Amino acid sequence: MRALCTILAATVAAAVAGCALKPPPDRDALAQEAAENRQVPQKWTAAGGAPGAVADRWLATFSDPQLDQLVREALAFNPDLRIAAARVEQAAAYQKVAGALLYPQVNLLARGGGKMSGDSTGLQGVGVFVNWELDLWGRVRSGAAAAEAQYVSTALDWEYARQSLAAQVAKGWFLATEARMQKALADEAVRASGGLAGLAQDRLRVGVGDEYDVRLAQANLQTLRDAAANLENAYQQALRSLETLAGRYPAAVVAVRPELAPPPAPVPVGMPSELLERRPDVAAAERRVAAAFYRIEEAKAARLPRISLTAAVTSVSSDLFVLKEQSNPVWSAGASLLAPLFLGGQLQGQVEVRTAEQRQAVAEYGRIGARAFAEVENALSAGFALDEREAILRQAVADNGRALELAHIRYRVGSGDLRGVLQQSLALYAAQVSLIRVRSERLVQRVNLHLALGGSFEERPVEPPAAAAPRAAAAGEARQ
Repeated sequence: MRALCTILAATVAAAVAGCALKPPPDRDALAQEAAENRQVPQKWTAAGGAPGAVADRWLATFSDPQLDQLVREALAFNPDLRIAAARVEQAAAYQKVAGALLYPQVNLLARGGGKMSGDSTGLQGVGVFVNWELDLWGRVRSGAAAAEAQYVSTALDWEYARQSLAAQVAKGWFLATEARMQKALADEAVRASGGLAGLAQDRLRVGVGDEYDVRLAQANLQTLRDAAANLENAYQQALRSLETLAGRYPAAVVAVRPELAPPPAPVPVGMPSELLERRPDVAAAERRVAAAFYRIEEAKAARLPRISLTAAVTSVSSDLFVLKEQSNPVWSAGASLLAPLFLGGQLQGQVEVRTAEQRQAVAEYGRIGARAFAEVENALSAGFALDEREAILRQAVADNGRALELAHIRYRVGSGDLRGVLQQSLALYAAQVSLIRVRSERLVQRVNLHLALGGSFEERPVEPPAAAAPRAAAAGEARQ
């Protein structure tokens, strides 16, 4: 018995000291493997943006309390975000299941005698059974580490979903405001065209006009009425889209601003080398690589023997016959060994499957990283181009407005025809439409830039659902 205790003590010591798990690839090695052909520059190549570190609370830079409230409502009631939150809770539960295997498994068995036994043996008693697998090769710890990395990845995906939802609401808000402005502009054009059609009728009645001018003015009026009806439908659709994001019934009753807000000042964009550390979706992809790495280690360890310690204490009696063992309770302790000898290549196949999954995760990390860099460069480039276009279009609106005034004067005094007035009216309307579109797109691209840079719309991160202290530690490891 003393020899058995000595062996068990040595085995427990070996299990406690067990081999430390190999760490997954660090960020530099992962970036090199995932994107061998990508040379990250010292600064962004596209013009635009301001120097300095990327800041949070970008939603507040638009100074719109209505937008802030709508974003909060969407975060609370959006169905897609609730699905993402449920995935986090599911990943936390899987982590709890995997981590539980690190501890001894204790079970209680109780049995009643007489009629309660059901087999007429009269046996009755109680027993407590303990089984603890000694994780000498790291199989259980690798599974727990994989579950932990998967949880952190899912939590980061949830955080990116929150940021994406806030960006969607902000862009939808600006697009709905643009639709309202375009509709108001079309209504004004319809009124102006109706006045011009009335003027053509008056000129025909007094004998200084002709039917051609009247028909031309009427045709132009109907075209503008059709455009106004189409813009009304677009406005209704934009409102319904916003209400859907906020979890409301799409009744197209949400009130948006009558005018677009001016774009905020240029934002600090940081350095390209910092982007992959800051964006939650990239960090989530990195954690998925770590989870795949630990699953490989788990599959490799599954090919090795499993050693478990067992212990039990039982107390059994019978009213019908005398048991051979009279001492109660009975204590027992031992160990078991399970070694796979021949499974037809199943375990090696599992290692190959997990290895392929890791290669896929590495490739996915490279794809997400490439998308992140492209999104920042595209948003910077688009914002810079839109700044120039807005200045050009403002001048075009002013010039076309003055030209339309002159065309009206020429038509009234008889030195010009109605066709020239209509052409100039359409030119002014087209320039005004383009200006509103560019102003709205500038705000949309600003939101795209904030989302691409990875800055949060809030002042500080929100704790993910089902968060716990060990998982918070894992998240800290992911940021190192």
